[in-house]
Amino acid sequence: MAQSQKPFYVAIGAVALIGIGWLAMRLAGGGPVSIPANVTVTEADTTGFRGYILGSETAPIEVTEYADFQCPGCGAFATVQFPDLKARLIETGKIRFRYRDFPLDGAHVHARLAAHSAACANDQGKFWEMEDRIYQRQNDWAMKGSALPIFEEIAKAVGLDTGAWKACMQSATYAGRIQASLEEGSRLGVQYTPSFLIGGRIYSGLNADDIVRMVDSMITAQAATPTP
Repeated sequence: MAQSQKPFYVAIGAVALIGIGWLAMRLAGGGPVSIPANVTVTEADTTGFRGYILGSETAPIEVTEYADFQCPGCGAFATVQFPDLKARLIETGKIRFRYRDFPLDGAHVHARLAAHSAACANDQGKFWEMEDRIYQRQNDWAMKGSALPIFEEIAKAVGLDTGAWKACMQSATYAGRIQASLEEGSRLGVQYTPSFLIGGRIYSGLNADDIVRMVDSMITAQAATPTP
C-alpha cells in the first residue's frame, strides 16, 4: 500500500467503527430520549387503559389522582401522605386508587420523561415501584439537565430488564397515553397538581386525612341510601 493511501483507509476504518458503535448503542436502547408533547391521541393509546390502579375493583369509592412527577406537591403527597392513604383506604378495601399523568410542560421539563419511565416500567409489572422511587428521588433529578441517567438507575434498582425498558423509552411508546391522560384531566377542570377526582368533583390541596374523612362520609351516605 502506498504511504499516501494509509490516511484514507485509516479514516474509512474510523468511520466504520463509529457507525458500528452507533448502531450497537441504538440496538441497546442508548442515546438521547425525547417524549413528544401534544401528540395526536389514537384509539390504541386508550383502549383497555384507564390509568394505573391499586385496590379492589369492587371497592365502593374510586379516587383518581392527577399528578406531575416533577411537581414538589405531588412528591410530598407520594412520599408522606400516600403510604397512610394506602393503609387506611386501599388495603382496607374502601377505595380503588387511580393514578393519571398530568404533566405541567411549561414549568416541568422532565415531567413527561418521568411519566414515560414509569409507563415503561408498567410493561414489566413495576409501575408502582418505579413511581415510588421516582418521587423519592425527585430532588436528585428535577433540576438536572438530563434526568434520564437517574431514571435508568431507578429502573435497575427496582429490578427491571433495562434493555427492554430502554427500548420502550427510545420508542416513546406511551407518548399518546400520557397526552390522553392530560386531556382527560383538562376536560374535568384540573388546573393544579396534585388534584383528585372524588365523587364526580375535582379537589386540590387534600392530604390523607381529608380524603379519609371524605371517603368515610361517602360510604356512610351510600349505606344509608335504600337499595331500589
